[in-house]
Amino acid sequence: MWLIAAILSAVFAGLTAILAKCGIKKTDSDVATAIRTVVVLIFAWVMVFVVGSAETITSIETKPLIFLLLSGLATGASWICYFKALSMGDVNKVVPIDKSSTILSVLLAIICFGETEQLAVKLIGTAILAVGIFMMVEKKQSERKEESRVWMIYAVLSALFAALTSILAKIGVSGVESNLGTAIRTGVVLLMAWIIVFAKGKQRQIRTLDKKELVFIALSGIATGASWLFYYYAIQNGIVSVVVPIDKLSIVFTVAFSFFVFKEKLSRKAFAGLALMVVGTLLMVVFK
Repeated sequence: MWLIAAILSAVFAGLTAILAKCGIKKTDSDVATAIRTVVVLIFAWVMVFVVGSAETITSIETKPLIFLLLSGLATGASWICYFKALSMGDVNKVVPIDKSSTILSVLLAIICFGETEQLAVKLIGTAILAVGIFMMVEKKQSERKEESRVWMIYAVLSALFAALTSILAKIGVSGVESNLGTAIRTGVVLLMAWIIVFAKGKQRQIRTLDKKELVFIALSGIATGASWLFYYYAIQNGIVSVVVPIDKLSIVFTVAFSFFVFKEKLSRKAFAGLALMVVGTLLMVVFK
């Protein structure tokens, strides 16, 4: 079941990037992040009441709660950097860098949780992933070289915070129902996102939001909520160093959707890199 959940997480995560890109053509990325987090939070708490885990919130121990809050802060930071990068760069260039968090997540899982079974296979798969990511991240030819570098910095920061999120969440959801854990950490992300909006004085932009983009932002929030619910169920019940790479296969869906929606085509080199990423992930899944 946790393998199926990880795959479904990848499908919805792939949709998230495309829907979010559609929603931030005119809308500021910080404002969009704050709005979509509201949708995710509502989605998460609906699921909590559906599965009946709301009653257990008072019995959560201090350690899991602290790590859930920390994972929420890491997620918030990752989101802010990720959607800032998406607003500035091409989907097919931003997403591969963001997915490089897989490499750090796998290594941290091996060190922190002792997931050393089939260690050689995991290290080989991670190395193949790294090569694939490097091949996909092509230099964008642009006269505005400084701006080109800026989106890449945001994408790298997004990957670093995403890697921390996986590790902190694994500790945080131990002994906590996965839907409830998702809802709690989403509350932290929401608070963080809106603090940034008000700190930068961007709250006034909410009144002038494009209605069409608002719909896409809301849909991306629903897709994110679904992805998170499946992801943290898989994290709680499965092997982190296997779940994370599967989740990052969302790039396959993202690339496919971006081709049809944004007409963003992959070069032969980038396509070969994508193939390597899939091979590296499947290697770790098959020999888990």
